[in-house]
Amino acid sequence: MARIVLADDGIEFDGATPQKRPLGGAESSVVFLVQELAKRGHDVHVRNKCAAPVRHEGVDWAPIEIADRNLSLPEDTDLYIANRGDKLLTLMPKARRTVFWIHNPARYLLKWRYLSKLWRKRPVIVFIGAYHATTYPWWAPDGGRVVIPYGIPEVIHGDAVAADAPPPRAIFTSNPLRSLDWLLKVWAERVRPRVPGAELHLFTGAATYGTVGEAKAREMLAVLEEARKAAAHGVVVRAPVPKAQLAEELRASRVMLYRGDLNETFCLAVGEAQAMGVPAVVQRLGSVVERVIDGETGIVADDDDAFAEAAISLLTDDALWRRHHTAALDKQRAWGWPEAAAAFEGLIP
Repeated sequence: MARIVLADDGIEFDGATPQKRPLGGAESSVVFLVQELAKRGHDVHVRNKCAAPVRHEGVDWAPIEIADRNLSLPEDTDLYIANRGDKLLTLMPKARRTVFWIHNPARYLLKWRYLSKLWRKRPVIVFIGAYHATTYPWWAPDGGRVVIPYGIPEVIHGDAVAADAPPPRAIFTSNPLRSLDWLLKVWAERVRPRVPGAELHLFTGAATYGTVGEAKAREMLAVLEEARKAAAHGVVVRAPVPKAQLAEELRASRVMLYRGDLNETFCLAVGEAQAMGVPAVVQRLGSVVERVIDGETGIVADDDDAFAEAAISLLTDDALWRRHHTAALDKQRAWGWPEAAAAFEGLIP
């Protein structure tokens, strides 16, 4: 058994949060990873902005306040995972190995406050995908570079091939600032006129992103207001939902529509849809091409026309939908949090 410590200085959450409310991909990934590491017999501690100390699913959670030096960190550890923030990198000098787990495009690491600590500490940097790894230049400092994709939580894994194709209902579950305005235009002008009665359900909003979402709430609300105006085109604005409910909403959906984004380093939204057997239509932007097997579990479209045609085909052609649905269930559920945790376990010296 190893002692593992993960530190995060982002938004407030703890191990029970995913059951209570929506949670962003990076934060929910922290929860799923540490719980899986605890299941594997390790002594796991999380120090973050949680409201109060709590022990949940075998993981010890306690608040951290770096500015006040209220760290409550163990004296030493076998594996220390500093999650995203540069101020975390040097908090455990006695750790046998320090890992820097990042989630956004790595260009932000080229600021001096990061580079200075990365040169000095030389942590292993964990990227969440092949595209993500390309965003950190070859000359920048590290103590090794490893790609460990997010796992898909067990609650999101589809269990069986559907007996019947769902009605023509598309779903979008990503950040509204990631091309939702573009999707609304394509849907209203190119897709819905050829599939009367089709609906586009939007499970999106600021609530998923905590204080980060609050900072961009006005921009998000502007996009969502445009979405509400598109009700006549079958657009249905919903709120973000916890994972268990999201699984049911995905099961009732026929296709995931998401353009992609150059800042998308993994795209858990598409990964979750694929694991539930929902075909996806995306474009060649960012990491989304890593989530879809083109022509088998969805379509990677080269332009807007191809995107619209693929969406129409999957919404209307039951045989085509079933082939993609079956392939997604067969091929897109193999990597979960047990596999991701085993990869992190391999970093223990």
